[in-house]
Amino acid sequence: MKQLYLVDASIYIFRAYFSLPDTMTDANGNPVNAVYGFADFLARLLAQTDAEYIAVAFDESLTTSFRNDILPAYKENRELPPPELEAQLAACQELSEAMGLASYVSARHEADDLIGTLAYNMRSKGFKMVIVSGDKDLTQLIDDGDIWWDFTRDRRFGPADIKTHFGVMPTQIADLIALMGDKVDNIPGINGIGQKTAVHLLDRFGSLNSIYECLDQVPHLKIRRAAHVHQALKNGKADAYLSQQLADIAVDAPISFDPEQLLRQPADRNRLSALCDELGFGRGMRERLGLAP
Repeated sequence: MKQLYLVDASIYIFRAYFSLPDTMTDANGNPVNAVYGFADFLARLLAQTDAEYIAVAFDESLTTSFRNDILPAYKENRELPPPELEAQLAACQELSEAMGLASYVSARHEADDLIGTLAYNMRSKGFKMVIVSGDKDLTQLIDDGDIWWDFTRDRRFGPADIKTHFGVMPTQIADLIALMGDKVDNIPGINGIGQKTAVHLLDRFGSLNSIYECLDQVPHLKIRRAAHVHQALKNGKADAYLSQQLADIAVDAPISFDPEQLLRQPADRNRLSALCDELGFGRGMRERLGLAP
């Protein structure tokens, strides 16, 4: 069985930036904590997996995603990366490329969509996916034989585990968000519908479409305040379908997905060494990146 590792870079870059001290600097005094932490993450990931096929997806579309066309307020409550982090993002992508890893970025599609497009197309070529991320949104891409791997917590979920942990199957994740919303991404959902109620509705009806097809049954469900839930669904139908659009991961991003391009390549030692020099990385990190003398 061929496995394709799909890495959601941003979550690990941001985690490194906020967990490592900004006193980690290059020779010019510029912070390099995010790049250092990301380098450490990639080194550990590769050491643990020896991945043959791997791609790393980066976020660039923080305010220019196609979702901002659907809802201008999408993610507006998120602060843009501070200058100290923004200056490190390009170095993180360069590091990934120098390590021989296929790297993807888009001004119109988020990292989730790049991962979704690769997963959708490579599945038809006989690959199983290992999606490396702590973001529950990406669990919607998991199919039989795939794994969602929260690397930091070392949680590895297949479809049944996702059902146990989040209350719904992977195919229902976007509908779950459509009902309950997502404050982090400023996805509205339906006012008055929380996670417990959303899970119950999806367990009973299966999908957002089926809920609305059977809306007259909702007041008779054995759930708390069933009549209130029924009215909330009626009032919030437009918001629900808008939220579903925002939560649904695209699988048609205009990127190349030739399996040969996803093969892990030998590191470009000269480029990687020069980058380590520029960033002020010491012997320990250089050794973890395979640059031991």
